[in-house]
Amino acid sequence: MAQQQPSTEIDTVNTNSPKQQNEKVVPAAVVEDEAAIDGVDPVYAAKARVLNRAIQDIGMGRYQWQLFFVIGFGWAQDNLWPIVTSLILTPISNEFHPSRPPLLTLAQNIGLLAGAVFWGFGCDIFGRKWGFNLTLGVTGVFGMLAASSPNFGAAGTFVALYGFGVGGNLPVDSAIFLEFLPQSHQYLLTVLSIFWAFAQLLATLIAWPILGNLTCQQTDPDCTRSKNMGWRYFIITMGGLALIMFFIRFFIFHIYESPKYFMGKGRDEDAVKIVHEVARRNGKDSNLTVDDLRACEGITGGVVTEHQHDATAAIKRKMEKLSAKHVKALFATRRLAFSTSLIMVVWAFIGLAFPLYNAFIPYTLATKGAQFGDSSTYITYRNACIIAVLGVPGAMLGGLLVEVKWIGRKGTLCLSTLLTGIFIYGSTTAKNSNTLLAWDCLYSFFSNVMYAVLYAYTPEIFPTKDRGTGNALTATANRVFGIMAPIIAMFANLETSAPVYTSGALFLAAGAIVLILPYESRGKASL
Repeated sequence: MAQQQPSTEIDTVNTNSPKQQNEKVVPAAVVEDEAAIDGVDPVYAAKARVLNRAIQDIGMGRYQWQLFFVIGFGWAQDNLWPIVTSLILTPISNEFHPSRPPLLTLAQNIGLLAGAVFWGFGCDIFGRKWGFNLTLGVTGVFGMLAASSPNFGAAGTFVALYGFGVGGNLPVDSAIFLEFLPQSHQYLLTVLSIFWAFAQLLATLIAWPILGNLTCQQTDPDCTRSKNMGWRYFIITMGGLALIMFFIRFFIFHIYESPKYFMGKGRDEDAVKIVHEVARRNGKDSNLTVDDLRACEGITGGVVTEHQHDATAAIKRKMEKLSAKHVKALFATRRLAFSTSLIMVVWAFIGLAFPLYNAFIPYTLATKGAQFGDSSTYITYRNACIIAVLGVPGAMLGGLLVEVKWIGRKGTLCLSTLLTGIFIYGSTTAKNSNTLLAWDCLYSFFSNVMYAVLYAYTPEIFPTKDRGTGNALTATANRVFGIMAPIIAMFANLETSAPVYTSGALFLAAGAIVLILPYESRGKASL
């Protein structure tokens, strides 16, 4: 992983603390200017940097490693439940005979988008801690309730509701993880993709015996509830797993509220107390004092600004990250505008291509299996499990290749995206189930390489002061186009190769666009 270099942003804050006069001195005007373009008032920004330095001084310790593990639960759930939805699509369709099966995936994607918005904004109002715990609880409860669905409409409703919980995992978990993570270990955000890959493997391993033996065959004309209980047992198991993770987070691991959340509410004493608690759990001491934070209130030319700490102010600060000022900054120069536009297109194309193919792999395997004379649901889910296994080394390889000098981030992302599209096209040439399985295994491997690199590369090419807006733009493009995937699948007819061709073309286009991105971030400090 790229070694993170000390930031001058942190050094500017040290001029405000009496204990750190030996640090690099930067004029207060520079501090004010940097604070202003961060989208918040200078006092708030300066205090945030003081907390950053305090966490860096504590270093990576026991608390952060424990947090890394439970944060992995959120990463796992983010991938596990879309896989769950794709795995139960075929048995649900066999039982309820909906006219448009992809509506189930559409319901899920709408829930994911709503969850990302609600929990993302909400964690600035009611705190990171509650969102951190409740997202898994909501997912587990509605996941288990989905097993009681008497018809396709009810199943879609519950899928949307558990998608609402899943959608909050990455926004909340990434926020709280980064706010406790020393700058020197921010690469661990990329390493979390291992949990993402293992989740797919876990889901398919459990689905293999349950769905493979306790659901109707693809060719069964009389698929009743009693013959098709497997998908219900499966989703109860997945919901129970989410509730176990919720139990570990809520009752076993003691999560501290984010010190930045307390600071943003005007509770400087509580923020300092949390920093000292983290230091204590790590077996270290912290020199941070309340005076260090209050000293930042004098950076605006000696005039102490009144900082608002209520819920309205929290929402305003969140909205300011998406202000026109920050969007304009990402298009300030021709080269930066070119880069921002292209990475948004890449995320949009992948956001459409990935669910268009991946969400319907089990359905495609079952349909093709019937065409090949192999309609066994056991074979279908066995193959899905084998495909998932290849995703784990793919995620690991992506983390290694980004540091190779001659290929770097761009090269790895370009090649893996192109190969993902190529192997999707290859699947259309399969003449038997084993050949289709081989193509899908190659697809799974390189698509996981692609995602591992994409999550690392994207934030690195945005300027620090506008990174929040840049990430928001790419995430929005990804989610909006993700919602379009099941709509296209409905009109394209999943029993033909049209969705597969569309998905492959989008991956190839995204890979070609990566090639012309103007920035390579390997071995360089963030812009």
